[in-house]
This record gives sequence, structure tokens and C-alpha cells, in this order.
Amino acid sequence: MPYLESLRVFVRVVELGSITAGGRDLRLTPAVASKRIKELERRLDVRLFNRTTRKLSPTDVGQTFYDHARLVVQTLEDAEAAISGYSQTPHGTVQVTAPLGVGKRLVAPIIPEFVDMYPDVSVRLRLSDRKVDLLEDGLDVALFIGRPPDSNLKLRKIMDTPRILCAAPSYLEKHGVPQTPDDLTRHNCLLLRYPRSPEWFWTLSTSEGPKRMDVSGSYDSDDGDVLTAWACAGRGIINKPRFDVISHLQSGDLVEVLPETPPEPAMFGCLYPHRRLQDNKVRLFIDFLLERCREKLSLT
Repeated sequence: MPYLESLRVFVRVVELGSITAGGRDLRLTPAVASKRIKELERRLDVRLFNRTTRKLSPTDVGQTFYDHARLVVQTLEDAEAAISGYSQTPHGTVQVTAPLGVGKRLVAPIIPEFVDMYPDVSVRLRLSDRKVDLLEDGLDVALFIGRPPDSNLKLRKIMDTPRILCAAPSYLEKHGVPQTPDDLTRHNCLLLRYPRSPEWFWTLSTSEGPKRMDVSGSYDSDDGDVLTAWACAGRGIINKPRFDVISHLQSGDLVEVLPETPPEPAMFGCLYPHRRLQDNKVRLFIDFLLERCREKLSLT
């Protein structure tokens, strides 16, 4: 068993690029993770990593060993998942990722309820507005809002979520209220941008059908909450799921603009590798997530 645990550590260190990150992912201190790697190198009598002050990368033999060790770890996880349904009590860890806004306002508040129901299950939640690779990052479930990516992953739709355009009253007083979609080209539009981000245009629902608007502005960020903060500070117009800004609308910090031609609704759903659904803790988590998220969104 210690050898298998060392293999797990080695695989995650290679995938995440550092001993600290690999150890953290497995809830180990850097010292313990480093010790596991050194034990593995002594056992194999080879050097598995090239170490510099800035970078950690596998040696040629380390890369070869990783290619095989990854399959061993994956096979073990698949075997554990295949028999987990025979256990009356699900146990283990569910790795989940979600966009920042969804994660903070929908997913994080309901996770404790799931853990209360299944106390032998732990949930690790990672929040990021950037795209992630489920298989490379060893994740079980990825929530998304928008167009589902083309992939071999399985998808379960939660619901379509209405989106709105909104801005602070101070911004509209200074720059005017847009009256038509074309007016947006003369406004400061706050964009969610990161490498390969699709949000350099907005698609609005009009009486003539979807209308694509090539918008721009002085600010963009890869953090949706930063965009909301800028909008509340009177810096521009944002395109957001309604649930994500409902509290700001209720307080008057933000007001809706162009309500007759809102952005097209966005799909809210989750992606998962097909094999992970063999694991009953993952299946239970996805079922719970869909039910509770639908309940919460129906109230907004």
C-alpha cells in the first residue's frame, strides 16, 4: 500500500508540475510528498525528476515510468469505482470544478448538505472561470455555463439560465442608456477573457432572431466576480446569468438594460468522464447537485 500511495503522489506531481501542488492535491504536506518521491527513486534506483530552482520536470526514465504508473493508478481507481456500488455506504473523494460565480453562489452552499448525508465522502471544490481538463486534472465533475465543449465527456443538463445585460446607475447617468443592441458598440462592455475565451462577442435575442454583437471595452478579466465589481463601480456594462447578479439588482447597485433584447440563455450543466459514473459516490453527487441547483435557480 505505501508503494501504491507513492505512485499516486508521483503521478500527480508529474501532472501538476510541482511537489507542493501534487502533495496539496492529495492532502499531503510538501515534506511528505517529497519523501514519497525520494522513497520511490530509492526503490527504483533511478532519478525520476530534473530539479531546478524554477522548474520540476520528469527525466526521460521518469516520463517512461509515468506513462505506465498512470495506467496503474487509473486501473486501481476504476476497480474501486466498479465495486463501490456494492457498498451500502459511499466513501472516498469527489473532485469537482465550477466557474467562480456558480461555485460560490450555487455549489459551495449545498456541498455541506451532501457531506452531511454521506459523511464518509469528502468533496474537493476548485473554482475557476478558466477552462479545465477533467482527465488531465483528475476531476470527477465539471460544472459549466455556456456552450458545452466538444469532447468525449458525458453531459447532463441542469437547465437553461437567463442572462441579462446590466450596469450601475452612475454609469448610465454618465454615458446614457442604450436603446438598441447596436448602441452597445458605443459603450464600455466588460468582457470575460482568457486564452481561447469565446466571450469577445455577445449574442442577443431579438424579434428577428439571434443577433451577434461584436463588443469591446477598456476592461476585461478572467474572473467573473471582478467584472461584476467593476460594473457596480460604474465602469461599464456586463453580460451575466441573472442568478449571478440578482442580489445587486435587488439592492439597486445594478439595473438591467435592453430588457427587450436580452442575451440568449446559457446552458447550465455538468460534464463527467463516462467511467466515473460507475462510482456510486459520483453518481449520487451528480443527482444531488442537479436536484438542488434546479431548486435554487427556480427561486431566482
